[in-house]
Amino acid sequence: MKIESQIEKISSFQHLELLANQVVEGFISGMHKSPFHGFSAEFAEHKVYNVGESTKHIDWKLFAKTDRLYAKRFEEETNLRCHIIIDNSSSMHYPKLKENQNFFENKIGFSVLASAVLMNLLKKQRDAIGLSVFSDQYEYYAPEKGSDRHHRMILNALEGLLKKPVTHKMTHTTTFLHQIAEKIHRRSMIILFTDMFQSGSNAVQDEALFSALQHLKHNKHKVVLFHVIDAKTERSFDFDNAPRKFIDVETLEEVAVFADNVKEEYEKEVEKYFKKLALTCSQNRIKYIPVSVEESFEKIMTTYLVEKQNFG
Repeated sequence: MKIESQIEKISSFQHLELLANQVVEGFISGMHKSPFHGFSAEFAEHKVYNVGESTKHIDWKLFAKTDRLYAKRFEEETNLRCHIIIDNSSSMHYPKLKENQNFFENKIGFSVLASAVLMNLLKKQRDAIGLSVFSDQYEYYAPEKGSDRHHRMILNALEGLLKKPVTHKMTHTTTFLHQIAEKIHRRSMIILFTDMFQSGSNAVQDEALFSALQHLKHNKHKVVLFHVIDAKTERSFDFDNAPRKFIDVETLEEVAVFADNVKEEYEKEVEKYFKKLALTCSQNRIKYIPVSVEESFEKIMTTYLVEKQNFG
């Protein structure tokens, strides 16, 4: 779903929370015929309120419509623990946004809003949420908790990723995935947002990266990898054939090239890498989901709900 009315500028975490809620409510409104029926309002169903019961769960909105008292009958608590990891290296701030674009049309903005959307779903089911952010350093860590105060703190941290000026930060994914894995002791669902770019990628570094992803699975964690890209330019290499200078946003290395001269070979190598990622994740029982910044958030929410059902 595309959001009809956009918030032009985020000035506080409440705005990020509001936008995430709009995305979730739009998704939930279409779920009544889906396998997730009953999830949508954070409770399983209503029951007639009996005098003497606690009034805590009375649905006052329904009372206003029907003039009858109903209580929400909640699902049994799952006590799911979820830890979201966001890659905040320079490549995640691509593409550079134009003045009229929404903040979530580049990779970091997309990942931030997607994380806020997942937090909204987790909050509805009273589950615990934690957050880690890394680039060339371990920038932020919050353990898994379920309180409103904790939720607000993480939203504020997410908003901060959008406000910080973009600096040239390398990707040290392997180093920090190992550190994050050591911090998560209780069995959790781990959700990673990254573009999977590494400096000077080669077979040895690829093997080290996959070893770090496997480390995330220790203690029987479930790992979901959202591979965030700008599909138009990073997968399809959709540029006109004017002479262009491409600049590596992390190393500042430059190369001048005509797009048409390298397009075919580029696409071949990219597809090979994507297939290798998908295969390696499958072999290691890691859920691999490529997502592009121009997509809706439905794939992310559906993946989360399916994986939660399978979490056990």
